[in-house]
Amino acid sequence: MDRRSLLKGLGAFAVAQGALGCSNAQQAQLSVHLLRGAIPGQLLNQFKSRLKDQAQLNLVAEPEIAALFKQLQAWQQEAKTQPAGSKSPTHRPATLVSLGDYWLAEAIRQGLIQPWPELPQWGQLPPRWQTLVKRDRQGNFSPTGQIWGAPYRWGMTVIAYRKDKFRNLGWQPTDWQDLWRPELKQRFSLLDHPREVIGLTLKTLKQSYSTENLEAVTDLKQQLIALNQQTKFYSSNAYLQPLVLGDTWAAVGWSNEVLSLMRRNQEISAIAPLSGTALWADLWVQQKDNQKTEAKSTQTTQPIEPLLSQLTRQWIDFWWQPEIANQLSQFSSGVSPIITPAQPSSPAKRLLLANASVFDRSEFLQPLSQQAIADWRSLWVEIRQTVA
Repeated sequence: MDRRSLLKGLGAFAVAQGALGCSNAQQAQLSVHLLRGAIPGQLLNQFKSRLKDQAQLNLVAEPEIAALFKQLQAWQQEAKTQPAGSKSPTHRPATLVSLGDYWLAEAIRQGLIQPWPELPQWGQLPPRWQTLVKRDRQGNFSPTGQIWGAPYRWGMTVIAYRKDKFRNLGWQPTDWQDLWRPELKQRFSLLDHPREVIGLTLKTLKQSYSTENLEAVTDLKQQLIALNQQTKFYSSNAYLQPLVLGDTWAAVGWSNEVLSLMRRNQEISAIAPLSGTALWADLWVQQKDNQKTEAKSTQTTQPIEPLLSQLTRQWIDFWWQPEIANQLSQFSSGVSPIITPAQPSSPAKRLLLANASVFDRSEFLQPLSQQAIADWRSLWVEIRQTVA
């Protein structure tokens, strides 16, 4: 699963995984499109058991975040091409969709989602998570912006490594700078993404992952050239199998995928780099309801207030309840944002919460200006064309 790519195709559309109650126009309905494998089935069953008999829950699982984003685009395009006054589209839009924070800015800019009113239990969400989802209409972080998502789990970019190979070396990786050590030349893989690779290099130079002016960073290009010469290959979706086979000794990857592998292979371990790393979060977002917006706009000239149904409130509230957040963090490869570092018992907690100072030094990837995006792409192409 490529968490950072906006270019992948939609792929096959998954069938609904479950529904509660019979289909009835009078029933309250909640439709949720989520990432396959992100949420333990027992938690979904717990939520279903708490619904009233009249309520209906429809769950649809997608294999990749890219598919969820593409589905939002498809619904929006379908809504735009519907004749005025026509009934709902052929494919009934979801009420809620799971989306990665990296995709949030683009979803806002394209008008694919709508903002929330103040969410249930919003006050108990730590300030860092509130900041993450408060954006302006261009998708940029804004303390006065609206709330565009409800975070329910998070992870980070980590270094996975083979314990047996490093046991022979006599040391273990602890930080990004270890990737430049001569013992690892052509022994590790990097994610095939400029924000990740240039970002981790910026971090070793004590700069931010979201640095706008790359030319102002001394030694950045030289460090990237050296790192490129060290790297065996780049991949965002096929980096774990070579690690398992021993073709690589280490791999930069996303914690949810690495943790899943660690459960199956005891020779694989992982670290959160001490100087800080890139964070990611999965959010519940509300698909834009064009029909309701148009109906309201014909009745008033006042700003449209975001709406939140009772079932939607119940869904968001469920994932922020302490006992559910603990179970999510215990039985999945992510951690709830309301979980504290105390007693990190599960593998996910041990990796992500064991060192609070690492989390404090880590960053969510902020949207870049158009000029900065062009500069990052140009540097990325130049570095990748560098021959050892």
